[in-house]
Amino acid sequence: MASFDSSYGREWGGWNPAIMKTTTKLMTGLMAVCFSSMLGTTGAAPLKIGYSDWPGWVAWEIGIKKGWFKEAGVDVEFVWMDYVKSMEAYAAGKLDAVCVTNGDALVTGATGKPSVCILLNDYSNGNDMIVAKKGISSLKELKGKTVALEEGFVEHLLLLKGLELNGMAESDITIKNTPTNSTPQVFASGEVDAIGAWQPNSGQALKMVPGSTPVFTSKDVPGLIYDGLFCDRESVKTRKDDWIKIIRVWVKISEYLADEDNLDDALAILAERVGVKPVEYEPLLQGTKILTTDEALKAWKKGDGLDSIYGSTNIVDAFNVKYAVYEKPEAIESYLDPSLFMEAIGK
Repeated sequence: MASFDSSYGREWGGWNPAIMKTTTKLMTGLMAVCFSSMLGTTGAAPLKIGYSDWPGWVAWEIGIKKGWFKEAGVDVEFVWMDYVKSMEAYAAGKLDAVCVTNGDALVTGATGKPSVCILLNDYSNGNDMIVAKKGISSLKELKGKTVALEEGFVEHLLLLKGLELNGMAESDITIKNTPTNSTPQVFASGEVDAIGAWQPNSGQALKMVPGSTPVFTSKDVPGLIYDGLFCDRESVKTRKDDWIKIIRVWVKISEYLADEDNLDDALAILAERVGVKPVEYEPLLQGTKILTTDEALKAWKKGDGLDSIYGSTNIVDAFNVKYAVYEKPEAIESYLDPSLFMEAIGK
């Protein structure tokens, strides 16, 4: 506690009206500041969303740069992070939501913290690739060869789906377990015949190894890999209105991207976020199918095929269990909730 100075206001027998008037104003001001501060601490904190280097998530940058979240009246902070670190941060309770694939959301939920998807951003439409060295022009030609990829991740699933469609089995190839970020370097070293990776790693591999070519991509199996906004389940209940506002901003972003007249501006914004030139970023955007509102509605319908987020997620769940990513099947429907999206678009 501050000490009181007994010499304060010695005039007029220790009672100085001018000083007391000033003091009253100061005290009133201090009380107002304190009261305002108290109100601020009881208000809702900004929602924190982890996003990383994938076109469907970098697209959030359009809403950030254009001030659309502020216009929508929602306080949200987008935290730019490495993909794996963003999942770890969500599992540790440092984020309210994270941008991940449907398969990785299951992994995070089974091994750390469950989430619920309230928004589908896109599905991979060519950015996830199996890239083979010069002289190998088809997936069938990989028989007896070695493929570097990160076991248990989406490229592993992509490869297995490709083998299945080509009448092959996993035993027909040898997998070298490799972190995805390291696949371009391993490929360039000549240790393996092919790699499985997503952009920008797959693109880097193609540049580093002359004559290399994609022999199977996510464009061959649209809907195998969905990307979405997966949120803390309690936060969705307590901050529902804010999440709906965020969804509405995304709808605005997707509409903006769907208009070809906005392509140059959009590419400039996306490219700046990841530190490349717009012309370099354009192929990455093309390899991602940003879902329009109507396309998202179709994907939210329950079904067994890859055209449904439910069918796709069931497939990846079975894959995760088979390859011991986690022990038992997850409750798929608890991870998927289209109700906020429907409310946001007035359905």
